[in-house]
Amino acid sequence: MVELYSKHVYHVAYSVLHDSKEAEDAAQEAFVQVHKSLPQYRNEGFKTWLTRIALHKALDIKRKQDRRPAELIDVTETLLQLPSRDEDVLVRLIREERNVELSQKIAQLPQQHRDIIQAYYMQGKTYDQIAEEMQVALKTVESRLYRARQWIRNHWKEEEWQ
Repeated sequence: MVELYSKHVYHVAYSVLHDSKEAEDAAQEAFVQVHKSLPQYRNEGFKTWLTRIALHKALDIKRKQDRRPAELIDVTETLLQLPSRDEDVLVRLIREERNVELSQKIAQLPQQHRDIIQAYYMQGKTYDQIAEEMQVALKTVESRLYRARQWIRNHWKEEEWQ
């Protein structure tokens, strides 16, 4: 497990800490936590679960750093640790995790609501495109989308759909 996921866990920790030694420590703590928590694992996407643990360990270390008195920082070391222009790993991981959770929730919608929600929100189709594909009137698309949104509001907790 460590061989398979060590780079991923390290990158998650580094995206938060921007320090290689601290990221290594956070990664090691994450694997220790995973080992301790394996009996409670609910078989829901192992990599996502592992990522969440690594993220929390890195955030714990970050909080400890923030509580320490300010230390003199070596300018050259700081310049070497500046993040790249690539999208921050943490932001990407959080977005991917939310997308997985949202896809799972959408899959549980009644069929008539799921189709319209996927077409409009997930595939980014316009009302006209949906009407043409489903061979229905434009007003039908509007009313189906309205009813699907109402169903979500009535059946999901507010924090699940915002």
